[in-house]
Amino acid sequence: MRQNEKILFLYGNIYKNNFIYYHIIMEEELLNKIKKYEEEIKYLKERLETYSHSQKEYYQKNKHVVNEKSKERMKKIAQENPDKLKEINRKAYLKRKEKLKNLENK
Repeated sequence: MRQNEKILFLYGNIYKNNFIYYHIIMEEELLNKIKKYEEEIKYLKERLETYSHSQKEYYQKNKHVVNEKSKERMKKIAQENPDKLKEINRKAYLKRKEKLKNLENK
């Protein structure tokens, strides 16, 4: 090899080593970020579960009370604004129709 080729060869090896070292550092940083985000997700899921769990318990224990309140509210809406009731029923119908269509597609 000539002198210039040796220099280029050495420079190429240094570049490759630095490139590999850089990627190793980046991988470690990414893995640390992933671990951090996984811990954060776990923490948020636990908090969400405690919040939603208490609501579920309330509705399970007081199902009849909640149903009665909703029936009263619907009666009140029917008396005050019948057009609003039609709109509510229409939205419910469209949602049911969409769910059935999704179930058929799956």
